[in-house]
Amino acid sequence: MDDDGLLSIGALARRTGLTVKAIRYYSDTGLVPFTDRTAAGYRRYGAEALARLELVRTLRELGLGLDAVRRVLEREESLAEVARAHAGAIDLRIRTLRRQRAVLRAVAEHGTDSEETALMHRLVRLSAEERRRLIEEFVDDTFGTADANPELVAALRAAVPELPEDPSTEQLTAWAELAELTADQDFRAALRRMAAYQAEQRAEGDTTGLHHELTERVREVVGAALAAGTAPGTPAADAAVAGLTARYAEVFGRPDDAALRGWILRRLEVAADPRAERYWALLARINGWPAPPGLAPVFAWFAAALRAAG
Repeated sequence: MDDDGLLSIGALARRTGLTVKAIRYYSDTGLVPFTDRTAAGYRRYGAEALARLELVRTLRELGLGLDAVRRVLEREESLAEVARAHAGAIDLRIRTLRRQRAVLRAVAEHGTDSEETALMHRLVRLSAEERRRLIEEFVDDTFGTADANPELVAALRAAVPELPEDPSTEQLTAWAELAELTADQDFRAALRRMAAYQAEQRAEGDTTGLHHELTERVREVVGAALAAGTAPGTPAADAAVAGLTARYAEVFGRPDDAALRGWILRRLEVAADPRAERYWALLARINGWPAPPGLAPVFAWFAAALRAAG
């Protein structure tokens, strides 16, 4: 430092840890103007230049571009405003990197081919709003085509895949499978048939809802029969069926007769597509929900026992 308190560019470099070349560049672009020149023409810098240069170095190390640094130094924007915007950009970059990492991990762990990798990469980039629209379009094209059970339609619309910022391999592969499933035209056709059946039942006066308690009762009774190795057509199976048909008769206000058993069997057959159960299982995996109980074996046994009981 000279007697007048000014620093040469070399001294400034030593004080800040920056190179002379970098300081000269910042000086040439006006970010850190020099205060004076020596008789030989060398630049000299004052305390303000030192403070500005320290700020420039800090902001550059934090990743801010020169334009943002200039706006702060020229007081066109406050440091808080620039920092807020830059932090938001970093957050976005972090989210992007996490999801890219998830795709690469899935490829490494599952050995997906190039087409599957491209699909996962495309899907992981969808925003929450885009995922919501994907599900809405799926529901509109399936259960939205008829006057289906409104409770089920509402549940389908509300169950949007919420992929976390740092998804696990299982969540990512589940999301890829779910997206493919919603695009499966055969699956969509099956759901439209389910919707049409529900509309038919509603037209006949059935507005009784989703019947979670009845489904749970079927699961308990049939689950016990399966655990005991009870085969359809045996006296024990017939007794289980009789208990369940009595419960159906009570819930739906129908006589417990052969017509009711035929009606129950049709309901089971319409809802028998295993892809519907897979849809909810994938959603649960993506969203971190408890895995739903598997009902396909339960309903298959119940349908077989109904047929055997005559």
